[in-house]
Amino acid sequence: MRQQTLLTQLPTIQLGKSPSSAAGEPFNEPATDGFILGGFTWRHANQDPTRPVVIINAATSVRCRHYSRFADYLFANGFDVITYDYRGIGESRPASLKGLEASWSDWGALDFEAMLQRAQREFAQQPINVVGHSFGGCAAGLGASGHVIRRLVTVGAQFAYWRDYAPAHRWRMFGKWHVVMPLMTMLYGYFPGKRLGWLEDTPAGVVRDWSKPTARYEKRPSGRVIHAKNGQLPFANVTAQTLAISLSDDPYGTIPAIERLLGYFTGSTNTHLRIAPEDIGEEEVGHFAFFRSAYQATLWPIALSWLQTGELAPDTPGRRVPRS
Repeated sequence: MRQQTLLTQLPTIQLGKSPSSAAGEPFNEPATDGFILGGFTWRHANQDPTRPVVIINAATSVRCRHYSRFADYLFANGFDVITYDYRGIGESRPASLKGLEASWSDWGALDFEAMLQRAQREFAQQPINVVGHSFGGCAAGLGASGHVIRRLVTVGAQFAYWRDYAPAHRWRMFGKWHVVMPLMTMLYGYFPGKRLGWLEDTPAGVVRDWSKPTARYEKRPSGRVIHAKNGQLPFANVTAQTLAISLSDDPYGTIPAIERLLGYFTGSTNTHLRIAPEDIGEEEVGHFAFFRSAYQATLWPIALSWLQTGELAPDTPGRRVPRS
């Protein structure tokens, strides 16, 4: 009954692909330093300056193809959509990751920035919205053109400070991501995550950023570079209406972790929505499942409503976390 009520409260929603929706059109785009990035575009045939375009920022070492069905869903509900892979991942992977210079800050300041510029060029005059999963929410604050973002939805977004991990999983996660991952990276010259079944293979610079056990992003290796160069981080440039969605069973996206990242978005209006799996009639959701099509009728409408209106529907599941 709650699911049915939720759907009636939200704007009209198409639950499947529209007849004109197909797989995203592949593209190549140079990042701001010339590195060639690969991605996909969902583009409506008719140009409309009132139609928003959504850029989807992936989680660390998750391929952009993971978000294709969510992109189909946004397209079917009236958005143009851009998905892409950060350098070193998926469509943007070179022949070898050994020696590849790539960090979290490169993914945001160079790669995501290139997508912001592409959106402004390819979808001129259209509003620009962003969806960021996990580190993708952090990347949304690292682009120099962040001021053009109208609305931002993040899911489980944080930058992996180990003390913010859920207490029941903290030490196992610390061993996995802050001990084993950097040691394997030293051995191979990159993190062979795909071989281990953990993640996509990951550039060494990204591993250094992730595994550094510091509570401030500007103290991460690549964060220090940006801060030293500019005297500050670019998060404050983002003035978007921001919805941070977290799941109560996500061991990465705890309340302290989400709030830690939101604290950098000082120029935006921020809402933190905390959802428990039982709020939507599920036993578990976790960190990665939000973008699976199984949640098209329960979780996706929350993001859609915010992207469309900048507001939560009255019967949205979960609770708002008070801002400190």
